[in-house]
Amino acid sequence: MKVLPELLPTDIDTPPANEILLPHGIIGFGAYKRAELLYLPDHLPFLWMKLHGPVDHIHFIVIEPGGIVPGYEPEIFDEDADGLDLRNAGEAMVLNVVTLKRQNPVEATANLIGPIIVNRRTRLGRQLVISNYSRYSAHHALVENPQAPAALRIA
Repeated sequence: MKVLPELLPTDIDTPPANEILLPHGIIGFGAYKRAELLYLPDHLPFLWMKLHGPVDHIHFIVIEPGGIVPGYEPEIFDEDADGLDLRNAGEAMVLNVVTLKRQNPVEATANLIGPIIVNRRTRLGRQLVISNYSRYSAHHALVENPQAPAALRIA
C-alpha cells in the first residue's frame, strides 16, 4: 500500500487528544507503548512526540513530511497495513523522526526509511521499515546545505 505523506483534512472520527498507541514501541524504546503528539505553533513544522514509558517519558521531534520532503512516497507492506487496520491510504498519518545537531540545527535530518505510521481513525501506530526503502535515506537533510557531508545530502 502506498501511503500519503500529505496533511489531509479528514472527517474520520478520532479519539480525543493526540494520543497514539504503539503496541511494539519504537526501535530502541520497546517499553514505551503510548505517545502523545504535541503541536506547538511556534515550532511548526516540527512536532513533539512524547513517549510514555513504564517509569518516565522521553521526547522526540517528528515531522509530517507532506510539503516538506518533496517526492516522498513511502510504501508499506500489505501485512503492515492490515496490522494497523488501514482501510485506505488517507487513513495513514506518516511521522518521520528528526535528528537535530545542537551545534548546527541547519544539519537537521529526518529518517525517511523508518517512519512511524499511525492509523488516523484508530490512533494505532507502529514504526516500520518501508517497502521502497532503497529510494530514501535514514539521514535525509531537511535543509539543502552545501557544507554538509555528501552522505547527508543524498536523498
